[in-house]
Amino acid sequence: MITLYHVLALSGVLFALSVAGIFLNRKNVILLLMCIELMLLSVNFNFIAFSRFLGDIGGQVFVFFILTVAAAESAIGLAILVVLFRQRRSINVEELNTMKG
Repeated sequence: MITLYHVLALSGVLFALSVAGIFLNRKNVILLLMCIELMLLSVNFNFIAFSRFLGDIGGQVFVFFILTVAAAESAIGLAILVVLFRQRRSINVEELNTMKG
């Protein structure tokens, strides 16, 4: 039987992996976006776990809003990334810090 502790432990591991991915690899923009999405997934696990544990559907409804925002964030982030790659021929974060008019 999967308990609340198991789901919270999985969520904590996913959150730690995403934070480690953000701090260890700051060169690839795609990897940074994936780590942010993984962080949102771990938060969603917490909402679902507590919603089920407390018997309240509010947490599950809130997850749908988070998923909608995450999908929009991914679409806009990848669109910006495609435009930057076409102009600079690189997705290295260190090379994207200079903005020229």
